[in-house]
Amino acid sequence: MLDVVRYLVDGGIKWRSMPADFPPWDRVYAFFRRWMRQGLVGELHDRLRGKVRQAEGKAAEPTAAIIDSQSLRGAATVGADTRGYDGGKRVGGRKRHIIVDTLGLLLVVAVTAANVSDRDAAYPLLERLRALHRLIALVWADGGYTGRLVDWARHKLQVMLQVVKRSEDASGFVVLPRRWVVERTLSWLMRSRRLVRDYERLPATHEALVQVSMTMLMSRRLARSAASGALTPRTRSGPGRG
Repeated sequence: MLDVVRYLVDGGIKWRSMPADFPPWDRVYAFFRRWMRQGLVGELHDRLRGKVRQAEGKAAEPTAAIIDSQSLRGAATVGADTRGYDGGKRVGGRKRHIIVDTLGLLLVVAVTAANVSDRDAAYPLLERLRALHRLIALVWADGGYTGRLVDWARHKLQVMLQVVKRSEDASGFVVLPRRWVVERTLSWLMRSRRLVRDYERLPATHEALVQVSMTMLMSRRLARSAASGALTPRTRSGPGRG
């Protein structure tokens, strides 16, 4: 059943287009919906993230994170009540907001209509982050998260929201400190064809498929480390946040 879901996310096929050697699509979908409701998709994802972090010489729980968003075109299956138009990106559909750790591993994801601003979506997203990861003390962000959100995060959540701005004299593409980590994660998600556009009727389904995509990435990483005999925590030199 898990292989079928991974096949769907990686290949971007329809549920009804499952190959004949897999179980019937409606049975797989029923199991997947049950896993979502019971929180099993998120639990599998979180356990793998802890193992990857430990294999990289970090603690299982992070202390710093990076936030960003990505607008996606919505397919016809996306309902009008959960879609919108992002005037800045000129994209009609939905927007996925993610927070990742310093390795680029997913911590929290939320899917909204594309017209929801990054700042508005950050309030509930940061609250979820704080509830799930109590050690988080610092979150890096881009200029779209400035304003009252910074003071709110500091006073309400005891989290420092540090905005990494682009230099005014910079031209063309510039790699910005810390922000490149979350942008790389967004590019990882785009490798899963099911996530290139939003095909899901429910935002929660898209969020679960994002977690499935990251479990694929992390499980491959752990499998390679185990095969090479390198699945032992590596020590880091010097201080730093993670």
